[in-house]
Order: sequence, then structure tokens, then C-alpha cells
Amino acid sequence: MQPTLLIMAAGMGSRYGGLKQMDPLGPGGETLLEYSIHDAMAAGFGKVVFVIRRDFEEAFRQQVGSRFEHRIPVDYAFQSLHDLPAGFSVPEGRSKPWGTGQAVLASRNLIATPFAVQNADDFYGADAYLTLARHLADMPAGESCMVGYRLRNTLSPHGFVSRGVCQTRNGYLTGIAERQKIEADSEGTIHYFEAGNAHAMAGGEICSMNFWGFHPTLFDRLEDRFIAFLGAKGGEQKSEWYIPDIVDDMVAKGETRVQVLECDSRWFGVTYPEDRPAVVSALEAMHRGGTYPTPLWER
Repeated sequence: MQPTLLIMAAGMGSRYGGLKQMDPLGPGGETLLEYSIHDAMAAGFGKVVFVIRRDFEEAFRQQVGSRFEHRIPVDYAFQSLHDLPAGFSVPEGRSKPWGTGQAVLASRNLIATPFAVQNADDFYGADAYLTLARHLADMPAGESCMVGYRLRNTLSPHGFVSRGVCQTRNGYLTGIAERQKIEADSEGTIHYFEAGNAHAMAGGEICSMNFWGFHPTLFDRLEDRFIAFLGAKGGEQKSEWYIPDIVDDMVAKGETRVQVLECDSRWFGVTYPEDRPAVVSALEAMHRGGTYPTPLWER
């Protein structure tokens, strides 16, 4: 079966200042997620599911979804603050949904094949989709996977970033060490800062950029885990249920193994407004160099 691509597009970019998912960045006005879908289709993915919010459904369908519906089957899942299991309610004062774990769970009735999960506002590179599609084709039901990127290929020149550095054994994930305030200085030396102290990093560390591969049996586990999360933190106004935390706990309890698929491709996104010109320039260069056709889609 062809794998499905699940794109999480429900979030707002608070630091960027708008809906990054709809920002035209390519030379033909393409959004970053258009490159994701282009690369996924070339790699053999057979369906796309967007996770969005109801309040911008019409604009998203018109500006984004309509570009693909004649190229690949497209479906929509809706992440909602009020999409809760029986017996739970939204605490007073809470306005945000429950995190990326809930975003994935929102698609539970739309996906029946092995599937990839990614952010809408990140560029992952064609090789990553090929690697992931090939792995998903034979991945056992009890396993998961993720694409790991070299740290040096994920940094922003315009501010600090946070990255989850993967710890592995025999190619499988054993843990993720969160590193805050990572930057490269003017000489290209990379550091992260903790408690006011700078710690050197080599640059070749493998990082998680939230590009996962799962078997559809994951949804059964997610439903049980969401209930447990809500029982522990559902009364809080700002608690969030994140995919990396879910995976880390499942690995620790022996409920899955996560193979890390190392990738040398460049990852980039628009974390800060100042990142935008560099992303536009990088995409233009890839078109000029023949990595992508111009225009991206045949009309």
C-alpha cells in the first residue's frame, strides 16, 4: 500500500507573525508545503491528509488544498480544543488545542496505511521522502521511524534554535536530549547554552525535526495515552501533548522501536521573519540548478 503523508497545519507562527503555511516562498509563489507534497508524490506517497483548524478551513482549501486535489487524493482532519474523549471537558480559560499528539490523533478515521507526519512550514528535502517511503513499505507494525538531520544543516543565522539531539543504539532511538539556545558564531562554531554556560557541539549530531513514520496501529495507543494525559494534565490551561514525548515514553516502555533514518539533506524553515529571504533564495537556487522544475507544477 502507498503510504500517507500527514501534514500538521493547524498552528500559528507566533514568532513569525502569521500563517506560515500560506506564505508564498517559491519563485512561482509556492508555499513550503507544496515542495513537501511534490517530493512526497515523487517518492510514492498516495494520499495527503492536512490537519487544520475550522476557523481557516475555507481559506486553506482555496489557497492550498485546491492546488493538489486533482493531483493526489486529499483529505482534511480538524484539530479542535473540544475534541475530547467522553468524560473530559475544556478547563475554564483554555484557548489552545492540546498539541501535536492531538493533531495526529485527529486524523485517526482518515488513515489506514503506514504514514509520515511532518510540519507544514518546514522544508525536508526530496531524499528524506524517498528514504521514508522505502522504509514505511516494509516497517513492522510494532516499529516506528524518524528522519534525522545533521545539526549543522538545521540552524538559523538569525537567532537561537532548540533541537532534540537523538541518542541511538544500533540505529534505533534510545532517547532525545533537548538542547536550547543553539547558534553558530561568526566562525561557524556551534554552541548551545544552558544555565548561562556555552557548550560546544560538533555539528554532525543527528537531530529530530519532527518528521516521523508510523504504522496505523499507533492510533489505538494514542487514544489510550490521550486519556491518560488528560487525566494528569487536562485541568491545566497551557499543557500540551507532544509527539516526541509520546514516542520517548513508548520507547522507554518497550511499546515501539524507532529506527533513525539519517539524512544529509538541508532542512530549513521560517522560524523568524528574517529567515524568509534566505529561504526564498535557497528555493530559487534549487530551481535554477534543476532540483525542481520551473514552474513546480505542470499547468
